[in-house]
Amino acid sequence: MAQVQTYWGIGRHIVEFEQGGQNRATYGKQLLSRLAESLTHEFAKGFDERNLRNMRAFFQHFPNWNAVRSELSWTHYRLLLRVDSPKARD
Repeated sequence: MAQVQTYWGIGRHIVEFEQGGQNRATYGKQLLSRLAESLTHEFAKGFDERNLRNMRAFFQHFPNWNAVRSELSWTHYRLLLRVDSPKARD
């Protein structure tokens, strides 16, 4: 659960602080590549650009932390992110 909470928090940070609450940053794809480089340098693996996109999508699709299920792992949430229908995903 700690991993899920950490990744949700990183997704929140990307959306709320780096992107100013917008769906995408105005300076585009460079944001995630720079964050990936910085986080990988500081914390090692697990913070590549693809995973950061997943973290951002995780927060965007599940913005209420209290609605995140503790029984589900990060792998489960990554699978749920692939579901197009919000109703089916919920």
